[in-house]
Amino acid sequence: MASRRAGAKTYEQVGLAAWQATEKVNAELFTLTYGAIVRQVLADYEDCVPEANAKLDAMGRSIGGRLIEEFNAKNEQQRCVDFRDTCETIAGVALRMFLGVGGHCADWNADHTSCLVVMETNPLADFVELPERYRDLSYGQMLCGVIVGALEQVQTRATCEWEKDALRGGDGFAMRVTLVGQIDTPYPFDD
Repeated sequence: MASRRAGAKTYEQVGLAAWQATEKVNAELFTLTYGAIVRQVLADYEDCVPEANAKLDAMGRSIGGRLIEEFNAKNEQQRCVDFRDTCETIAGVALRMFLGVGGHCADWNADHTSCLVVMETNPLADFVELPERYRDLSYGQMLCGVIVGALEQVQTRATCEWEKDALRGGDGFAMRVTLVGQIDTPYPFDD
């Protein structure tokens, strides 16, 4: 989808420029390292899938809180003006910048506070087959946590969950991102 700003580059163009300017890590190493993290979390929680999902989400929130600084430093696009612009930036720029995959927003609700961020592919899920006992594992939950954690750092409270997950029988990969509200930050000075 093209940018809604007149004369601005499209989200895809900005994302590709950010991807080209970012130092790369071997994709297979990245995927296997992520898999080792998920396996260790499952071992730490004695294969309790709900607890593992919660831990992956918490780890992602922590990562997102740090990645937003790098994103803001390297992103040549103007500041997002609303939640729709923010989600388009996540899908078109951030996913490309950090994972090397494109995405787009779809299935917006009427007031533009909820959408699907549809990914072309999910590099975290390469080489992965979930055994039946882990059918409820949200394998990529860390990515949802990253989005929520990054948004919290820019005073936006949101939820994110996998709505389509090919590892659990879905037809592709899509996360539902929903705006909960803005985070009020108290002004630290008495004026």
